[in-house]
Amino acid sequence: MVDVQGTVADGFEPVRDAFVDNFARRGDRGAAVTVYREGHKVVDLWGGVKDVQEDADGEPWAQDTAQVVRSVTKGIAAAVPLLLHQRGQLDLDGRVGTYWPEFKANGKERVLVRHLLSHRAGVPVLETPLAPVQAIDGFHGPRAVAAQRPVWEPGTAHGYHAQTYSWLIGELVRRVTGRTIGRWIAEEIARPLGLDLWLGLPPEQRARVGRIGPVEAPPVPAAQGPRLRPKRSVAEAYQNPDSLTRRAFGAISPAPDENDPAYLEAELPASGGVATADALARFYAALIGPLPSAGPLRSGGRLFAPATLTLARTEESAGPDEVLVIGTRFGLGYMLHGPASPLLTPGSFGHPGRGGSLAFADPESGIGFGYVTNGMQRGVTADPRPQALVRALRTALR
Repeated sequence: MVDVQGTVADGFEPVRDAFVDNFARRGDRGAAVTVYREGHKVVDLWGGVKDVQEDADGEPWAQDTAQVVRSVTKGIAAAVPLLLHQRGQLDLDGRVGTYWPEFKANGKERVLVRHLLSHRAGVPVLETPLAPVQAIDGFHGPRAVAAQRPVWEPGTAHGYHAQTYSWLIGELVRRVTGRTIGRWIAEEIARPLGLDLWLGLPPEQRARVGRIGPVEAPPVPAAQGPRLRPKRSVAEAYQNPDSLTRRAFGAISPAPDENDPAYLEAELPASGGVATADALARFYAALIGPLPSAGPLRSGGRLFAPATLTLARTEESAGPDEVLVIGTRFGLGYMLHGPASPLLTPGSFGHPGRGGSLAFADPESGIGFGYVTNGMQRGVTADPRPQALVRALRTALR
């Protein structure tokens, strides 16, 4: 039995039940979930152990435990170019080469800023993968994607830029603002909103971060019946060393140690963010509406002005994904609700993290949602643990 801590507001008890059930039936080891509604916290739960490798007697997950959230980071990073556009500093329909001249090499002259955000730039892979030390140095990654020849004509298709998103978005922000994206997030988002969220973890915060690792998902009980499988799956595509799937996720090779302090301190907006569940939920709540306890923001108490919110969740890419091989939907920087990544309602937008974490906003219901875990299960977009929480939240809101 896992001792689950925290509180839920009246009516949100189904979320607590699903969270407890994740430990009992779905393989969670250490995790947290937070939900804001109309700027007010209605769910705040945590439980399990901080180190995925420890048993039940290990150091417990605390209320302020933070976690590497992998591709959930993409949704945080996407807010930066959208806010720069909102402030008149970045043209989403401008060519990337206008801001970053070296990027125009090898047929990328017409790549638009919106192509980077909607995974249409055609550079999800690198001809030569980067070593982990090169991937985090702030130099080799941008140089590699600037020199890379597109694998499809930019703008004509979409495919998940699993790792190259780090250097595409990070370098664009640096060229426009003169600041690294991690510094921009700290100064313009995290500090004003009081978020325990970092892209580039300060050394003094290391002790708060849980240790992640792989865990096996429990088998599905026979009573639930067989699972429907697509004709092609991400896992099957990943097994082919020549596939775009394998090459996109393998743009850093060998795979970095995500528990390494050097990795945690790096600024990789595709995968290296560190956050608490509360910070993620609060971030998404601030995108769509005011937070009563937050200081003054530039857009009437919220991060996204209405026009920017529309940009974030208006479909830019949909259909067969050249990398994930299943159908995906993207707005500008955000995954949209759909079969590959079910969120709360058709109007929801956010981002999952490979292995489990999930964060999103639902403007219609005023929901900001954040779930983090240290147990990395197989899967990229629709982990059963956050999906159980989303279903429970949907029930609570009826």
